[in-house]
Amino acid sequence: MDASGARRFRFCPKCGAPFALEARGGRERLACTSCGFVFFQNPPAGVAVLITRGNEVLLTRRGGGAQAGLWDVPGGWVEYDEDVREAARRELLEETGLEVRVGEPYEVLSNFHSPEAHTVGIWFRGEAVGGTLEAGDDASEARFFPLDALPELAFETDRRVLERLRVDLGAGP
Repeated sequence: MDASGARRFRFCPKCGAPFALEARGGRERLACTSCGFVFFQNPPAGVAVLITRGNEVLLTRRGGGAQAGLWDVPGGWVEYDEDVREAARRELLEETGLEVRVGEPYEVLSNFHSPEAHTVGIWFRGEAVGGTLEAGDDASEARFFPLDALPELAFETDRRVLERLRVDLGAGP
């Protein structure tokens, strides 16, 4: 993991001068050699919503990008000016065609799927309140699966969250 961003960023976004590594806050960080701007590489937030129907959970097949063709809990990125619950509602509508009531956070985990893409994931419980189930946006398929017979999942964190959900709902062995 390159927390400083030194492998990916070379120039200051404020003035264009080169970055140099400096010790700041107990770790090396990129600092501009001209204007002094310090680059703090923070993980973006992703949101997902767990929609259940009895002992089944709604999943989407990834239509492109990382892990295309595998399944995940429907969700996506929080925009800069967006509330996390609003982002969860928007992403679910885009990917599944369902309007959802977003409930309480169910799990929050760091995702270390790739050194270039450390993110923080927030999984909410939710309830479908309208719309028609139909894959959209970057999902190629959307459907319910029994918690004790899940397809191949794209991400380890989804596996962990769904295992917890299976236990919490008493669904299968």
